[in-house]
Amino acid sequence: MCRNIRPLSNFEPPATRDEVTAAALQYVRKVSGTTKPSQANQAAFDRAVAEIAHITEHLLDDWVTNAPPKDREVEAAKARARAQLRYGT
Repeated sequence: MCRNIRPLSNFEPPATRDEVTAAALQYVRKVSGTTKPSQANQAAFDRAVAEIAHITEHLLDDWVTNAPPKDREVEAAKARARAQLRYGT
């Protein structure tokens, strides 16, 4: 799956609408194979992004977990540490 799509469930504070839309956009870009659709496909592309974002919001609202919510700053620090190990930057 697309590396740019990040997990959105079980965070405190919860994922924002912008984060959900960004994930949906990345998904549609991956599936369609384009980052900028032609004018003929723009409406279908935009509709797909909106529908996937809508369904994703429902999924996140209904998702049940017993794990404690993750802290965004802690998770970002872990990701930076992994990147430093991987890329040496």
